[in-house]
Amino acid sequence: MKILILNGPNLNLLGFREPHIYGGATLGDIERLVRDKAAQLGVEVEFRQTNHEGDLVSWIQDARGVFDRILINAAAYTHTSIALRDAIAATGIPTVEVHLSNIHARESFRHQSLIASVCVGQVVGFGTASYTLGLEAACNVNLKTKG
Repeated sequence: MKILILNGPNLNLLGFREPHIYGGATLGDIERLVRDKAAQLGVEVEFRQTNHEGDLVSWIQDARGVFDRILINAAAYTHTSIALRDAIAATGIPTVEVHLSNIHARESFRHQSLIASVCVGQVVGFGTASYTLGLEAACNVNLKTKG
């Protein structure tokens, strides 16, 4: 199984960006944790990060026929991007949404995820463990059900 892990804007700043919210781990630290977990699960992962919405949309579209699952932390685009929502829906690749912080316990503008309705699930609020839990979920998702 091949899983594409996508990271959106400002996640390249993890480690020193608002550590009281996001913790002290860098995106490189998270990638190492997830790669270790992927090895235990016997799955292949590919990491990507961008600050550009169009890159995320293109990567999701290009994943068809290459990746079996997508794990995405769309960051701020979670709350604003209909384009990401439509790309996830169009590909049909089971996608798990992850967030380091609990977006539902933060500012009201972060409470709504525009991509949640086209993802098979959401893991939020567990810090770096959100990624490893999301990876496990992606590996074990039942393809016949959503939601």
